[in-house]
Amino acid sequence: MRMTEALAGDALVRLKRAQGQLAAVVAMIEDGDDCQKVLTQLAAASKAIDRAGFKLIASGLRHCNAARERGEEPPMTEEEFEKLFMALA
Repeated sequence: MRMTEALAGDALVRLKRAQGQLAAVVAMIEDGDDCQKVLTQLAAASKAIDRAGFKLIASGLRHCNAARERGEEPPMTEEEFEKLFMALA
């Protein structure tokens, strides 16, 4: 299944936010900021990335279900989505 901005939706917004958070973490480390602050920001970036992955899976499942409802062959099986989900977990 091809990833598009329309399919990615909110996940793309989350990933861009995480990209900014990661840049901030790098800058904090380079500036010698407090360890607790660095780790807090790193945890926030990690959570944003995880949530983006789950959003992508949910969006893909909706896309495949819509294809089934139209009588079309979905681009991915439920088993393939389950494997991807477990890779994120």
